Amino acid sequence: MQNQYVLRDFASPHLRGPAQETSDGALIGLIADGDKRAMQVLYARHNVRVYRFILRLTGNQSLAEDLVSEVFLDVWRQAEAFESKSQVSTWLLAIARYKALSALRRRTEEHLDDQMAANVEDTADDPETVVHNKDRSTIVQKCLRQLSPAHREVLDLAYYHEKSVEEVAQNVGVPAPTAKTRMIYARTKMADLLKQSRVNAL
Repeated sequence: MQNQYVLRDFASPHLRGPAQETSDGALIGLIADGDKRAMQVLYARHNVRVYRFILRLTGNQSLAEDLVSEVFLDVWRQAEAFESKSQVSTWLLAIARYKALSALRRRTEEHLDDQMAANVEDTADDPETVVHNKDRSTIVQKCLRQLSPAHREVLDLAYYHEKSVEEVAQNVGVPAPTAKTRMIYARTKMADLLKQSRVNAL
C-alpha cells in the first residue's frame, strides 16, 4: 500500500524550486534519503525516455506503461545501491531492460494479445494494403521488431538514447567490441529491412 502511495506521488505535476536544477546524481542521493520531491523530479525528467525504450523492446503499450512504474519503484527502493561511476540514465535503462526482457520471457508461453496479433496479421497483408494502412513510423517499428532483442536494444540505446559504445556495453553486460559488432549488424540489418519495406510498398 505504501509503495502505491509513493508511485502516485511520482507523477505530481507541481515541480518548482531548485530541485529541478539538481543533477541526476544528486537527486539519487536525495531519493536514498527518502526525498519524494527528488523522486518526482527524476520521474518527470526520465519517465518518457524509459517508457519509449521499453515500448520499443516489447512492442506493447500497456506493458510498457506498467513497467515504467516498476522501474521507478525500483529506483525508490534501491537508490542507496546506485554507483556513481555510471550515469543515472544508463542505470535507469539497465533496470528498464531487465524488466522488459523478464516480461517478454514470461509472455513467451502466453497467447499474443489482440494488438500484437493484429500487427502480425498486418505483416501478411499484400503490399498494397500495407501502403494504404501503414505510415512510415509503423513500418519502422515493424522492422525493429524483426531484429532480435539483443540487436534491437543496442540499436535503441545507440540511436534513440545516444549512448556511446562503452555505455551500451555496460548497459547490456557485454564487452565493448561485442557491443560494437552488434550495433554494426543491427544497423545493417535495419537498413536492409527498411529497403525491403520500400520495395514492397511500390
